[in-house]
Amino acid sequence: MSSSNITNIIRPEITSLSAYHVPESAGYVKLDAMENPFVLPEEMQQELGQHLAQVAMNRYPVPSYSSLKHIIAEKLGVPAGHDIIVGNGSDELIAMMSVACAKPGAKVLAPLPGFVMYAMSAKFAGLEFVGVPLHADFTLDKVAMLAAIVEHQPAIIYLAYPNNPTGTLYDADDMAEILRAVGNTGVVVVDEAYQPFAQTSFMSRLAEFDNLVVMRTVSKLGLAGIRLGYMAGNNALMAEFEKVRPPYNINVLTQAAAEFVLQRVEVLDAQAAELRAQRDKLSTALRATPGVEVFPSSANFLLIRVANAEQVFAKLLNHKILVKNVGKMHTLLENCLRITVSTQEENALFLAAFAASMPSK
Repeated sequence: MSSSNITNIIRPEITSLSAYHVPESAGYVKLDAMENPFVLPEEMQQELGQHLAQVAMNRYPVPSYSSLKHIIAEKLGVPAGHDIIVGNGSDELIAMMSVACAKPGAKVLAPLPGFVMYAMSAKFAGLEFVGVPLHADFTLDKVAMLAAIVEHQPAIIYLAYPNNPTGTLYDADDMAEILRAVGNTGVVVVDEAYQPFAQTSFMSRLAEFDNLVVMRTVSKLGLAGIRLGYMAGNNALMAEFEKVRPPYNINVLTQAAAEFVLQRVEVLDAQAAELRAQRDKLSTALRATPGVEVFPSSANFLLIRVANAEQVFAKLLNHKILVKNVGKMHTLLENCLRITVSTQEENALFLAAFAASMPSK
């Protein structure tokens, strides 16, 4: 089909976008995607294999996912009395909310730089996206956010807690003020994808704010491969979002694996604790490196700024180390790289390659 025919069919908001790119990583030390580097203990792997072998893959999932939701609530701290919606990763949950709120002229608002899917999902659903720049130190510009709320009356506001790609943990009082300012005119989604590494949460405050949705994923906790996200909030609001959830959106293997592992969530919690310790060690080592600015992080990654980051990134690739070059995502991120915190061994490999990749004086 010719390009002119395609533009007659596809919405211009879509043709102007680029597809979400995931680089090839085979053969690299993979420090670009905030994955948990630890696998499950061998005995647990064997038990999980036996458990999955008994799953009836010839049948659709039970559409209510009641057993999965019960385990999520019990093991991951969702307050009693609040409904849960599950999704194929948090990406699908974001898409559901975008579709549900896509009234003509409706807008989505979020700080920038932030998770790219907030803007992309808004555009997919025909919503206008409004970005509010963070301060230069990546803290929340509360004054600008409150002004944007008054001006744009957004249907959805996203506050990542902590934020990707900066690792920033926004001030909780500022976030509460934003929730109050929005009131009943919109939904404030607190995205807690990195909560296991921040150890603070708005989940316990769901009863305080009817317009609050807390969204999480098990990906960063150590189950990225099964693609499971969940969100909780006001039950009347959840009931509306549930209407746009695709039927059977969580497959039986994902459900079975999640239920099995979350029953033993202390294994993943111990891995998260080790990554928090490794984050501190990696941060200390990088801060001691001349010419490196390390930003505070409450996530499982570090954002750093170096001179000639493009060249450093390319040299790291030559050393078979894959990090994320975020310098072109936003002007505030100029010369910035994002490094996933990994095992002690992989962190050491990165530090050695990084030292060899830095410009010589």
